[in-house]
Amino acid sequence: MSKIWRSGDWQIDLRDDEFADIKFQNQIVLRSVRAVIRDRDWNTADLVIDSFSESANELKFAVHSTGFGAEFAGEVCAKIDDQVATFTMELVAQSDYQTNRTGLIVLHSPDVAGAKLDVVHSNGQEESLKFPVSISPNQPVFDIAALGWQHNELQIDVAFGGDVFEMEDQRNWSDASYKTYSRPLSKPFPYAVAAGEKVLQIVKVLVQPTGAPAATAKQNKITLKKVGKFPQTQIGASTAPDALPESWETHGNPKDYNAISDAVLVELDLESTNWKAALQRAAKSAVKLDVRFIVGDYSKLNEALDLLGKVPNEILRVGAFDAATHVTPQKLTQMLRELLVSSARSASVVSGARSHFTELNREQAQILPGATAITYASTPLFHSLTNEQLLEAVAMQRIIAQQAVEIANGNPVHVGPVTLRPRFNNVATAEQPAPTKTDLSEGYGAEFTGANDDRQTSKELAAWVIASAAATSVFGIESITWFEQWGPRGLASETGQEYPAAEAVRALAKLAGQDLYIGVSPDGFLWAIGAADETGKTTILASNLNGEPASLEVTIEGKTHQIQLAPQTWAQI
Repeated sequence: MSKIWRSGDWQIDLRDDEFADIKFQNQIVLRSVRAVIRDRDWNTADLVIDSFSESANELKFAVHSTGFGAEFAGEVCAKIDDQVATFTMELVAQSDYQTNRTGLIVLHSPDVAGAKLDVVHSNGQEESLKFPVSISPNQPVFDIAALGWQHNELQIDVAFGGDVFEMEDQRNWSDASYKTYSRPLSKPFPYAVAAGEKVLQIVKVLVQPTGAPAATAKQNKITLKKVGKFPQTQIGASTAPDALPESWETHGNPKDYNAISDAVLVELDLESTNWKAALQRAAKSAVKLDVRFIVGDYSKLNEALDLLGKVPNEILRVGAFDAATHVTPQKLTQMLRELLVSSARSASVVSGARSHFTELNREQAQILPGATAITYASTPLFHSLTNEQLLEAVAMQRIIAQQAVEIANGNPVHVGPVTLRPRFNNVATAEQPAPTKTDLSEGYGAEFTGANDDRQTSKELAAWVIASAAATSVFGIESITWFEQWGPRGLASETGQEYPAAEAVRALAKLAGQDLYIGVSPDGFLWAIGAADETGKTTILASNLNGEPASLEVTIEGKTHQIQLAPQTWAQI
């Protein structure tokens, strides 16, 4: 279901079971209110709408859950009473269930960054805080019974019932929101919901106008300024199965993929049965390698580097991540550096997080000591799979890149792999699937632990890639790794037929090392990035992520260009 529902001064965008873009007098109040059910590994069950009813002031969904063992049934409602909107979730467990979270979540707009935030705690005590400006590594607010803030000439007060809530900064995962949720992570999880048990939660929102909203005129203009060198473009090694494992050299690798980039990032789990085969396949497919080891038993690093020393490729970088924490502790950085020296292999050592920026942000104390280069992955569809989530993530990628550069404190930052969905579940507690063979007939890595997305082959993804590169390529970002070479998570099919995003990545790759020009998006959906070669010739890549055509004015080195962009397309001039 997708429709706009209006009642009095209120407007709500219904997106299936989600109450999205909640507005009062056409001003944003909340990004979303949604009921969620998450299992012991934080997987999210689907809520299926059994029936839907609406009146002048009330919306009501009858729902049941499906997936990940969740069996709940009940209602989710929104009711309007003048300046008050009340959202209610009432679900009854149909069977015993172990959950990490079952309840309502509330998303706040990132535009409230820096706004004064009044908090009422569960004991009635009040506290005055602010919405974080820099991305907060940990929860900025605990023990929430009510929140109050001003935004766009509105006083917004939200009361929470049914549990104690807390807030996290979802910009860590490139979500365009702060999230207020229950139950507090300080309480043990998973926790049991017994068969027949009711979960009832209420979010009540009171809005009071404080004045007329200021009129703002949108100008589709971007001025590009020179900030450094254009990042190197890399491609992730394919994790898909060999087409014919006994004859890899003639099957499975897309023809001419090297036209995109001669550098490939390969991630190798040293506890897996086929990591050696994965290294050999990547080595045959690239001139240069960026190698990242996943290490459970640190003593296995010696063997891994010994094998790495036998491949003929130029090794650009080597990194290692602890298999349990998915980050690079100081001990692992130092060990890797010493082993590289003893093996006489010349390569830069990278330290960071293989999951999300979140872990880099949170684990700086153990990552940064001794680090000389920093890395993080980007996975925008972690919390939500909607198109809105994917598009809105781009503006957050700019904030993340800037903060990562600050964390690196003068050291280079390497971003990637950039993938639509996670390559693995970094919060899973259950044993994860893994290959059983020593060859690549089953694939490896994300083939077992990741998720595919139909948008990988879409023409719109090409525009998203250009916008994402424009947002991420701030001064200090040295390389960006995109997707995989081929396969369901790749830039081409298993037979080498390129998808539309390949053309966009190729355009970026051709600009590596040129002077870099970046600018500020006027709306988070129009983006441009520029480059100038040694002769001064400039190139502009522009992208429109909006659902309607746009005329974008881009200025570079004093010259202005008017670029016409169809919806969700990109252009090069």
